[in-house]
Amino acid sequence: MITKKILNPDRIRQIRGGFSFIPHRFLTDGFLKSLSPPELLLYIFLVLAADRYGLSYYSYDRICSFLHVSVEQYIEARDGLIKKDLIAFDGTLFQVLELPATPIKPKRGSDGRPAHSAIHPVASMV
Repeated sequence: MITKKILNPDRIRQIRGGFSFIPHRFLTDGFLKSLSPPELLLYIFLVLAADRYGLSYYSYDRICSFLHVSVEQYIEARDGLIKKDLIAFDGTLFQVLELPATPIKPKRGSDGRPAHSAIHPVASMV
């Protein structure tokens, strides 16, 4: 067994003000592994931006600016997280959801690549 020791006792993390969390099973149950890099980046952002109920209302242009991603990358990541049942989005408000029982694998097209979103990008940003 590995014995742990505090490496920098002057910099131990403490909860002050807002607090965000990702359940440990996000790693151990394969959710982390199931996400593309843009999906993971957006998911972490939404977790950090959310209130105690998982709600946040950042606009797509602010998210793209914070994350240094294009609108297309944002839309693909957002739609991927919705399909994987990790977030809900009503066009204005995001909700980071309780993790489902197991990671949801994206549907694949005939070429083996993830199927494209059926949501129209402009309509979903309004």
